[in-house]
Amino acid sequence: MDNRLRRSNKDFWLGGVCGGIAEYFEFEHTILIRLLFVMLFISPAVPSILIYLILWIIIKEKKQHEKN
Repeated sequence: MDNRLRRSNKDFWLGGVCGGIAEYFEFEHTILIRLLFVMLFISPAVPSILIYLILWIIIKEKKQHEKN
């Protein structure tokens, strides 16, 4: 089984980063990962928008034929 971190192409709102992270860790509740990112967005100590954009750029998108 090829267990690589990829952006999700089926469970995404913006870039598929949160959905991809949830799929990689086999975590069914992607809403919790999204809430974590939102909490990080609110926190002034962490430049989470920049982190999300970097993850969006460096994590490859899952191909249509790749399985979960």
